[in-house]
Amino acid sequence: MKTAAPALTPTTRALAWCLHLLVIGLLVLAAGRAVTGGQPGAGWIVAASAACGLMYAAGPVLPVIRRSRRAAALWLAAVGACWLALLALSPDAVWVAFPLYFLQLHLLTRRAGLAVVAATTAAAIAGFAAHQRSFHPAMAIGPVLGAAVAVAVVWGYQALYRESEHRRQLIEELTATRADLAAAQHTAGVLAERDRLAREIHDTLAQGLSSIQLLLRAAERALPQTPQNAARYLDQARQAAVDNLAEARRFVAALTPPTLEGTTLAGALERLCTTTSARHRLTARFHLTGEPAPLATPHEVALLRIAQSALANTVRHAEATTADVTLSYLGDQVALDVIDDGHGFNPQRLPAPDPETGGFGLATMRVRVQALGGTLTVESAPGRGTALAAQLPLTPPAESEPEARP
Repeated sequence: MKTAAPALTPTTRALAWCLHLLVIGLLVLAAGRAVTGGQPGAGWIVAASAACGLMYAAGPVLPVIRRSRRAAALWLAAVGACWLALLALSPDAVWVAFPLYFLQLHLLTRRAGLAVVAATTAAAIAGFAAHQRSFHPAMAIGPVLGAAVAVAVVWGYQALYRESEHRRQLIEELTATRADLAAAQHTAGVLAERDRLAREIHDTLAQGLSSIQLLLRAAERALPQTPQNAARYLDQARQAAVDNLAEARRFVAALTPPTLEGTTLAGALERLCTTTSARHRLTARFHLTGEPAPLATPHEVALLRIAQSALANTVRHAEATTADVTLSYLGDQVALDVIDDGHGFNPQRLPAPDPETGGFGLATMRVRVQALGGTLTVESAPGRGTALAAQLPLTPPAESEPEARP
């Protein structure tokens, strides 16, 4: 018996009741045969059977027997003493040894259980031989065979129980691992969605708001000397707000950007250059080289966003007069080049991204390109303009997620 006995299952509870009934039945049999057979000392046999039955019945109802191995051993010793007294009075008590084997093997350690079972077997053989006033080997077959069966059954049950417990622990660990994995996947999904929204906000809303701010400043400078120019700037700012509102609604729903609806990537880039030239003091020109090939939506979205971000950086920081946007189809790759004649910068000494001043553009471009298995190259130097080149394979890597989908 263990310090903390496991809860009984319906099967083990049924086996326990069968053992109880077997013990009581064998004791009743011994007492009944003594009475009906007119054995000498029948009264003592009945009394010994009753005492043994009462001592045995005390075990299942006392909680301490189930909690303490020492208490279980003492109770088992008391039951054994009653059984030995009954065995001394009646040869029929030898059959009670069989259920005692199961109790001894179950309540004691393996080594102690084997020793007590061996002693019980020897006592059963000796008692029966004493009542028969002779001994021959056949008398030992029953008790020995019963002991062997009991040892095999109990040890087999214990092995099955250990295996069952091991499997239960494995199932619990697997359940816990699956819960942890589900939580990790949920967290990864949340982070991926936050990263997607951050890129979309930077490449659409942030750049659009920056463009609106520049247009409003231009309108402010045009007033009151040239009100017609101010009105034109305000109209362009209003249109920029409308466009960015549409962008915001679409990327929240993770749909294709409206600039790509009903047109190709080349058409969207050409429209972007036209709009940028109309709204800002920058001449943006679009060029197409190579034989156009169908592109996956993630490729088109990524290249369009990169072009939007690059032109927005040119407008805000480069003070350039011209910018050339080139879309090139190179067999198994597609490339986007954005070149301006601005004052340039040192790519090795970029300022750290800051919520107030920005600085997320190149990092966001790089994330978009790497997600599709491509490369991003930036060449610039103070006073020499900037050249940005993004190359993507026409077939995205299998593990990449579509850029415009959740």
